[in-house]
Amino acid sequence: MTEPTAPAPDLAGRSALVTGASRGIGLGVARHLLDRGARVTITARKQEALDEAAASLGAPDRVLAVAGNSGDAAHRTAAVDAAVERFGSLDVLVNNTGINPQYGPLVHADLAAVSKIFEVNVIAALGFVQEAHRAWMGDHGGAVVNMASVGGLRSSGVIGAYGASKAALIRLTEELAWELGPAIRVNAVAPAVVKTRFAEALYAHGEDEVASRYPMKRLGTPEDVAALVGFLVSDAASWITGETVRVDGGMLATGHT
Repeated sequence: MTEPTAPAPDLAGRSALVTGASRGIGLGVARHLLDRGARVTITARKQEALDEAAASLGAPDRVLAVAGNSGDAAHRTAAVDAAVERFGSLDVLVNNTGINPQYGPLVHADLAAVSKIFEVNVIAALGFVQEAHRAWMGDHGGAVVNMASVGGLRSSGVIGAYGASKAALIRLTEELAWELGPAIRVNAVAPAVVKTRFAEALYAHGEDEVASRYPMKRLGTPEDVAALVGFLVSDAASWITGETVRVDGGMLATGHT
């Protein structure tokens, strides 16, 4: 069996900020960018969990952890400024933070919960782009990847508020790509169900049964998503902006939910 090759250090010298990176997809993205040579600032709400994530990455000289709530404007400013101060630049921004405190029909939804979803999943992402533009990218360029979802591309039923927020994030991605090009590229990725604690409720009742609906016959992993993010922020994707790229194991191709 052929051993997997180590990723090329093609992101060496670049500084990335990944939000919501104490676990799951965000942590996987941070690890992938580190493996390709980048220096990485990670954020999450809980200091202890974030410190554990930073330690697990095993590169203390190239990892900075800044705890805080993505919905807090002061935290966004502090995280971006800390990244630039520590690493000298901010070349890559990955807006991964997402929440979903509302489950069930929208007609009965708690509007405060819906508002919170949009505040974190959409407004905070824009806020981080604004801060990155102010602190570095406006003068030097860079690449942004927003973590969308297949739920933003098609009706998602009982997680409709979450899906609507991801649809808004997809449109935001297109608007920012138009506005910020050519120096700053802005893309999104749209995963289907990925095996993380965040998505566990979507497959805990029967992983094999859920996976059987996918042409690839398995659920996604954080590494699947991280590899796509790594491509989109690299020079190999230098003529790609305004795109939302599905990483869904073929799920949307089947026409089923």
